[in-house]
Amino acid sequence: MRHGKKINHLGRKTAHRKSMLANMACSLIEHKRINTTVAKAKALRVFVEPLVTKSKEDTTHNRRIVFSKLRSKESVSELFRDVAPKVGDRPGGYTRIIKLGNRLGDNADMAMIELVDYNETYNLEKPEKKKSTRRAGRKKATTSSTETAPQAETKSEETNSEPKEDKKEE
Repeated sequence: MRHGKKINHLGRKTAHRKSMLANMACSLIEHKRINTTVAKAKALRVFVEPLVTKSKEDTTHNRRIVFSKLRSKESVSELFRDVAPKVGDRPGGYTRIIKLGNRLGDNADMAMIELVDYNETYNLEKPEKKKSTRRAGRKKATTSSTETAPQAETKSEETNSEPKEDKKEE
């Protein structure tokens, strides 16, 4: 039975585990994504997400709390300066774990852990593509009656001639 066992000890003593997670968190904040084992990635997510939540409110007290966990001035300043404004409106879930497969040497399950807002591939806010206006004129010409078809042809010839004239003027 596993009553009350919430922490994965990762086969390490407490001091080694805390140092390893602090180093991995600093690397994650610096590089925005790292590759590691699945177990370490899950332990790192539990370690780093409360720190990102603390960084949303930039106070001296929160900086000291985060520094006591990370023990790196550069990563603390980057967390409060760069990461916190980008995730300010998100109510949690700052990291994403993507399983990569097994490592060749020891067949360990590998994963990539990344900060969610820094991956443009998965962002839902994509710029909308503009539709070309050339085809819209032809659709109108084909739907109109046969009498207006010659007028539509002259209209398309005029629109085609206008950009040529503009290019000559430039």
